[in-house]
Amino acid sequence: MITVSACLIVKNEEEVLARCLDCVQRVADEIIIVDTGSTDRTKEIASRYTDLIYDFKWVDDFSAARNFSFSKASMEYLYVADADEIIEEEQIHNFLRLKETLFPEIEIVQMYYCNQLEFNTTYNFDKEYRPKLYKRVREFRFYDPLHEAVRLEPVIYDSEIEIVHKPLSNHAPRDFTTYQKIIARGENLSDKLRSMYARELFIAGEDSDFIDAYSYFYETVLHTTLGLTELKQCQCVLARGARLQQKDQDFFKVCLKNVACSVTSSEICFELGEYYLQNGDELEAILWYYNAAFETEAELNLHYQGDYPLNKLALCYQALGNDEEALKYVNLRDEWKAEER
Repeated sequence: MITVSACLIVKNEEEVLARCLDCVQRVADEIIIVDTGSTDRTKEIASRYTDLIYDFKWVDDFSAARNFSFSKASMEYLYVADADEIIEEEQIHNFLRLKETLFPEIEIVQMYYCNQLEFNTTYNFDKEYRPKLYKRVREFRFYDPLHEAVRLEPVIYDSEIEIVHKPLSNHAPRDFTTYQKIIARGENLSDKLRSMYARELFIAGEDSDFIDAYSYFYETVLHTTLGLTELKQCQCVLARGARLQQKDQDFFKVCLKNVACSVTSSEICFELGEYYLQNGDELEAILWYYNAAFETEAELNLHYQGDYPLNKLALCYQALGNDEEALKYVNLRDEWKAEER
């Protein structure tokens, strides 16, 4: 049977930590708690479950805190847990069975991360795989009987274990503040992090968040060589930011470049619909909302090719006095939402 260190980084988690650790203590052989500056009862609660509690000065870097937590672990495998997660009873049994049967060559175990859409997280799917269990010490071995080479890619196992994400609030404001601090320090966002920033804006961003992000994405498009997907993601953010700031020339410039792509982004069509609706042109808005819903593909948030434009189509037809068409799109919107649940 393998042994497991559960590694958590926490800050002011008194409302959810006991709920999490009640589950974690049943699957882990040791629990590592790294506190990044709690001012509530977080460490007191943690002390009921473990004496391996460490302070870590927060430096706006989750990776640094995660790495520190890993450095304190001593078991064979490292389980990455967050305080707002729970493991339900059946999944605890599945986890324990995994500990008994895991082949030693497995270096990463993926588990289903569930309930992601309830609080507008940065993912478009309510249930998808995430790496959650890592072998602490990796063994390097040669493979192939001829022209031998060291295997560099980790051996990954996709388990059936489900971890439920159950936060009490949305983390987006914290994330947007962190993005801005990284940018202010002059540090580059990786392609992955920039994509996550754009995605989170379209899933949970307020108007002010788009305005704050505008300069960064503008400079990125201007001075960075981007692939088509990355470019289109940036265009979506820039279109929203330009529209909100009434920069009409920049707005249409970025929208036209996106429309010229082989596959137009639903978010861009939605933004064009918003522009015309705000200017009192419901008929032109209908054209673009229709394209968002039926003729394009979402780049960052699936709702922009679904219930969002369908709802706007209903509102436009209602404003034009066409209640029959309005009802049709209300029904389509409700059907789409039902299918997504």
